[in-house]
Amino acid sequence: MLPLKASQDDNANMNKFRSLLCCMLLLVAIPVWAGEQQNHAEIREAVAAFVRAQTQALPGQVAIKVDEVDRRLALAACPTMEIFLPPGAHLLGNSTVGVRCAGKKPWTLFVPVHIKVTVDLLVAGKPLTPGEILRAEDISSQSGEMAQAGLLTDPAQAVGKVLKFAVAAGQVLRQDMLRAPYAVTQGQTVQIRAAGPGFSVSSEGLAMSNAAEGQNVQVKAASGQMLNGTARAGGVVELRP
Repeated sequence: MLPLKASQDDNANMNKFRSLLCCMLLLVAIPVWAGEQQNHAEIREAVAAFVRAQTQALPGQVAIKVDEVDRRLALAACPTMEIFLPPGAHLLGNSTVGVRCAGKKPWTLFVPVHIKVTVDLLVAGKPLTPGEILRAEDISSQSGEMAQAGLLTDPAQAVGKVLKFAVAAGQVLRQDMLRAPYAVTQGQTVQIRAAGPGFSVSSEGLAMSNAAEGQNVQVKAASGQMLNGTARAGGVVELRP
């Protein structure tokens, strides 16, 4: 029976030694492990700062929410994080922001963000028809969320523009619903102007298409030559040098 007793004592002592060794290793490993990992809160703070900077020019009231980073995700500590917007992403509504570390242990992370913009949106004050030039009395505003790009918020963005298609009363106005009025129309007799160092010439021509102020337009000169120029107010086409 004595050998059996000795064996039990040895096993007990060995178990105590192993437990003590594990505790010592754990105490040493914890601060080293923590120091080598990137703090998730710092990632979220960097993303929030990036989004605030990128959206500060937006009209209305902007609210930003950055999702938590998965707690199970262990990333190497990064002295300098690069925050970027992935291709095709827009900082409006539900979006994604990229975080990149180019250190000795590089990594890339994509963090979901939610941007809510509450603003006064322009709406049609009455039914409007295609080709109608908008006046100040044709539009009004209502508080709402800017859920997509291109929504109009300032009357200056709409007044004087031409409707491309019919709009119902109360419908929110978008940039793609409007176009600038034509400075030159197809078939119109226009003044062709060209200028350069020490010279300036002008002649008549025929516009071959419609064009708004600043748009390119092709004109046919009296000689029959086809020329390309820039449409200007008053039926003028400036030839490019």
